[in-house]
Amino acid sequence: MAEYDLTPRIAPNLDRHLVFPLLEFLQERQMYPDEQILKSKIELLNKTNMVDYAMDIHKSLYHTEDVPQDMVERRVEVVARLKALEESAAPLVNFLQNAAAVQELRADKQYNLQMLHERYQIGPQQIEALYQYAKFQFECGNYSGAADYLYQYRALCTNSDRSLSALWGKLAAEILMQNWDIALEELNRLKEIIDSKSFSSPMNQVQNRIWLMHWSLFIFFNHDNGRTQIIDLFNQDKYLNAIQTNAPHLVRYLATAFIVNKRRRPQFKDFIKVIQQEQNSYNDPITEFLTCVYVNYDFDGAQKKMRECEEVILNDPFLGKRVEEGNFSTVPLRDEFLENARLFIFETYCRIHQRIDMGVLAEKLNLNYEEAERWIVNLIRSSKLDAKIDSQSGTVIMEPNHPNVYEQLIDHTKALSGRTYKLVGQLLEHAQSQVAR
Repeated sequence: MAEYDLTPRIAPNLDRHLVFPLLEFLQERQMYPDEQILKSKIELLNKTNMVDYAMDIHKSLYHTEDVPQDMVERRVEVVARLKALEESAAPLVNFLQNAAAVQELRADKQYNLQMLHERYQIGPQQIEALYQYAKFQFECGNYSGAADYLYQYRALCTNSDRSLSALWGKLAAEILMQNWDIALEELNRLKEIIDSKSFSSPMNQVQNRIWLMHWSLFIFFNHDNGRTQIIDLFNQDKYLNAIQTNAPHLVRYLATAFIVNKRRRPQFKDFIKVIQQEQNSYNDPITEFLTCVYVNYDFDGAQKKMRECEEVILNDPFLGKRVEEGNFSTVPLRDEFLENARLFIFETYCRIHQRIDMGVLAEKLNLNYEEAERWIVNLIRSSKLDAKIDSQSGTVIMEPNHPNVYEQLIDHTKALSGRTYKLVGQLLEHAQSQVAR
């Protein structure tokens, strides 16, 4: 399933620290040779300050206890630089650790800067040192310390670009610590800044939206309310345009959210049109499944795609999250997806046919006969389906108060025919009046 792996497309839109969880997932799923994953990890680590981690990976990769001299020297440099930055930021860090002193701060940044300068001899140099120290902590993998310092830095920073950079860093740190509620708050704060009219330029705005959507995948597929919120974000015109222009692969995640979302949305029909428009630039089994069901009414094709969708979900770092329950491991989103996908097939199939053979239906739903019968009985009981089962003939009979697709087509054709007749009549009247003149 490596052909459907989106990591090569997603990784360039992430901070390199956010790529590590994706590589861990791919290594666990054994989608690529172990050596290839380890080399990718080292390549990423070489551009961070996580030297000890890089040394451990090097030992695993080359089956040795020795590490290259340049790694040893790099570690000495990192420790020295960390110490120097710690000393530069110390006056402000000490102030921030003093609870009584921190209470003197107000919402007015200019007041705070003046107060810090007059009472504690803390000026722009020390505030800049706090930013550099926080950034260095992040590069060392100390995400908790980095998040705290970046939050405090933003409360004092008057430079909008630096403040934005600090907010991106804070978001990354919260994601890496899996603090999903706080991460969602930071995501919304960042979105508000990006969408503001004062944001730098339209090109920058589009690029930042694309980054935001990629980073949001970590949150939306882990947060309790994430499947709803991803639709709210990705389906906004400005964000959907950015997807269609620069990141069509994100359609996979919006499609999945629409499928697993319990509340059907009016935007779903419009989204099917987006899938049709983007099928030349991006498609995978999940988007193809929706095309089979809602565009081509190809139920055999949809059945095949369902099996492929399961594999795509299991091998996707965002969709394939495993939950351990005792001795068992489950993938909740996979189960929800398959259940709702069956419902999509069933609903569409029922709109076309009023009497359905249970054996045929079981085949379309990838279930055996007994499972299909139980599944339909449960739908009828939960009032999701207006139908009855004829056990003697082994068929499902749809109640006639819902016109099927053919009836709807006939009704539309009749209406169209009437409008055409009226239009022709008007044209003839107009032509006759012209001749009379």
